[in-house]
Amino acid sequence: MKITAVIMAGGKGERFWPKSRTNCPKQFLSLTSDGKTMLQKTVDRLRPLVPMEDIYIVTNQEYLSFIQEQIPELPAENAIGEPCPRNTAPCIGLAASLIQKKYGDAVMMVLPSDHLIHAQELYLDILRKATIVAENNRNLVTIGITPSYPETGYGYIRYVTGSGKNGVYHTAEFAEKPDLETAKRYLHEHCYLWNSGMFIWKASSILWNMEKLMPDLYNGIQEIMNHYGTDDFSEVLNAKFPELPSESVDYGIMEKAENIYTIPASFGWDDVGSWLSLERINPKDQNGNFFSGDIVSVDTKRCTVSGSSKLIALVGIRDIIIVDTPDALLVCHKNNTQDIKKILTELRDENRTDLL
Repeated sequence: MKITAVIMAGGKGERFWPKSRTNCPKQFLSLTSDGKTMLQKTVDRLRPLVPMEDIYIVTNQEYLSFIQEQIPELPAENAIGEPCPRNTAPCIGLAASLIQKKYGDAVMMVLPSDHLIHAQELYLDILRKATIVAENNRNLVTIGITPSYPETGYGYIRYVTGSGKNGVYHTAEFAEKPDLETAKRYLHEHCYLWNSGMFIWKASSILWNMEKLMPDLYNGIQEIMNHYGTDDFSEVLNAKFPELPSESVDYGIMEKAENIYTIPASFGWDDVGSWLSLERINPKDQNGNFFSGDIVSVDTKRCTVSGSSKLIALVGIRDIIIVDTPDALLVCHKNNTQDIKKILTELRDENRTDLL
């Protein structure tokens, strides 16, 4: 069966403010030393498994120009522009319907656009295994990351120990982001995995589940796709897509469906969720600092600093994140990176939309 990939690239990356903005979010930025953007790295790692003509990127309509600039070899019709954000279930449903119309049926690998994978071959091996499982029946497959510490910022997947065959397990439940004590318990019990947000299934399988579990969404998508290939498709998409239920595929489908399988994986995954990620994915100096830009430091330890055009001089600071852009400067303690979104709330309340 044909294998396709759907890359979700519509997020705003708010925890990477002030570099990630509404007009250029995280997935279109370069955050690693090789100069490639997160989206480019996502596409590159898929190329040994999926030809470019079978890769689809779903994003907001206003970001389609980034797709054309950063992935010029992608067929234009494979860049799907959403009129507005409606969460992951409508995004996936629209892509699945398009793939089904084009191929009759195909395996879909649904992948985020802003994660890093360090062990490329292990990653591809896991995806190959997942596609084999997804071809059978109406199986829905997710990839869980073996946790290495008690993370409170991720959702978790609990799998049924003893149910495994060739490294594939029945899924027991999807758990919300835990508090620290619960995360410690998850780590100790060895049957919980980080939810990577990677899913593998046939287009027909996910659409069958949507029809059963999210009929309003399914019917709305079918109404849109009835016009696919006609002159009024864009008009219908723009009119009907904002009316679709805004729901995550985790809540709408995965927490309720049957035949869900999990593959535990350890391939150097990082979701690059906040500025703290930069010290994990880039080399640090002997004092545990990650510096990018024109930086001079004295007695500075465990800091992450991203400059722009001006010199940044640091003296005697610890555990601080500094991000400089032409119109905004962020100074944040490492313990408070989750609160960066509160700054954006303040800016919205003050109607300072030029800084969002």
